[in-house]
Amino acid sequence: MAWVVPLLVLALVAGLVGGVVGARTWGDDRRPTSADLPSPPAQEPGGQAAAVERDPASVAGIAAGVLPSVVSIEVEGAGGSGSGSGFVLREDGYVLTNNHVVAGAREGGLVVVFADGTQLPGSVVGATTEYDLAVVKVEATGLTPLTLGDSDAVVVGDPVVAIGAPLGLVGTVTTGIVSARNRPVVAGEGSDQAFINALQTDAAINPGNSGGPLVDAAGRVVGINSAIAQLPGGLGAAGGSIGLGFAIPSNQARRTAEQLITTGRATYPVIGVLLDEGWTGEGVRVREEDVDGRPAVTPDGPADRAGIRRGDVILTIDGRPVTASEELIVAIRAREPGDAVELRVRTGERERDVRVRLDEIASD
Repeated sequence: MAWVVPLLVLALVAGLVGGVVGARTWGDDRRPTSADLPSPPAQEPGGQAAAVERDPASVAGIAAGVLPSVVSIEVEGAGGSGSGSGFVLREDGYVLTNNHVVAGAREGGLVVVFADGTQLPGSVVGATTEYDLAVVKVEATGLTPLTLGDSDAVVVGDPVVAIGAPLGLVGTVTTGIVSARNRPVVAGEGSDQAFINALQTDAAINPGNSGGPLVDAAGRVVGINSAIAQLPGGLGAAGGSIGLGFAIPSNQARRTAEQLITTGRATYPVIGVLLDEGWTGEGVRVREEDVDGRPAVTPDGPADRAGIRRGDVILTIDGRPVTASEELIVAIRAREPGDAVELRVRTGERERDVRVRLDEIASD
């Protein structure tokens, strides 16, 4: 009894204290009366969370520097409405985008929307189907242009950031790497086809990203997002990203934009032949017959002067094999008029190397 009684008293006291504490901590429905969640580790005066500094080379840092210069472009035309992306090229109101974004816009049907919500009417000062590029002008000054980087210095595996307005979602940022270089891409149909010696990226690109910048780790534009691959057999009908996006290299964009701003038109290089798209043998073949009044080999053109004839097969350009007409066209359009290229040509059973200096044609 000497030790049982004190234990009973202690048990009663412990139960009483536990009941009081439990009642204050838990309600009648057994929920805590206070969530008591942890607070942020640091706060500014007034209870605001302290700003976290981002490394300028981080994705957040790159986006913060680039986003103010990226625009959304809204278009109204006879075929309906649409939207795309672009970015400030010069502080006095020049914006670069894709031709297919602004093509078909009616008079007064083009509006450029800036990152701060400002909307200004725009007009196309020059466009080219061949390179799928266009320059739009708005009446504004003091804009912040993006820097065009050197796309020739980009290597496979370099990190990149794509910024634009996919599906109208302005200011969307996606990340990835450069997946491949010199990827021959044909975009569009019929006479509106563009031949692009593209940078390939796995950064998510969707409809509406067209015309927006693809930037490197320093925030410099290395490509203009222009096209996405689709799964065969209609599986890609939804038009979403499958990790295969393509961008026009910035060096090509720079040359073309300069021409569009100063003359309103762009030029592209040619060798002066028509190619046989039905050819299935090695290399690509020059047509043997004229097409719609156009000669298979342009008289006194670059190919004619180099000794290339109807029916000849072109095997390589500057040592790189070509297996389809599109590959040769893209490789030529990646050069500049006046450049010289070396072609490996087969006539019958005889092969030879010829040097061809590229001629110049103005875009439509």
